[in-house]
Amino acid sequence: MNKYSEDKYNTVHQGLAKRKTGKNNIEHKGIVKKIVGKSLKVSIISTTSCASCSAKGICNVSEIEEKEVEVKEYEGEYRVGEHVKVFYRQILGFRALFLGYILPFLLIFVGLIISLLITNKEGLSGLIALSTLIPYYIVLYLRKDKINDKFSFSIKKI
Repeated sequence: MNKYSEDKYNTVHQGLAKRKTGKNNIEHKGIVKKIVGKSLKVSIISTTSCASCSAKGICNVSEIEEKEVEVKEYEGEYRVGEHVKVFYRQILGFRALFLGYILPFLLIFVGLIISLLITNKEGLSGLIALSTLIPYYIVLYLRKDKINDKFSFSIKKI
């Protein structure tokens, strides 16, 4: 192996190691509150580290002091009252940001522009633009179980 390929190999290996150690994860400390069937209910404790987190703008956990999340799939045994770390991939935070803020904004904006071009009435165009959110939130509600499955938390002992 020459020097170039060795450096490339080490860089790829280091990148994989970062991914496995959680560089792309958003973590919160919490306490196991309930064990319900095959899932855990964990109360997340907001800490001062939320202030320096790069995802604080999209993470609603950092805005409140305590929130209960459900961990559906986990390995090992946990007890009620046990201190744990709950984490999820950072990309899921961006997906939530897109579904919750960016896409609705784009729907309103596009609806407003199109309705203004068609009707040429500002008040009516505003109402039409706002009404584009009704089918969006209906579809979001009907697909909530599928969306909820994609936003899964993982857990590890402290």
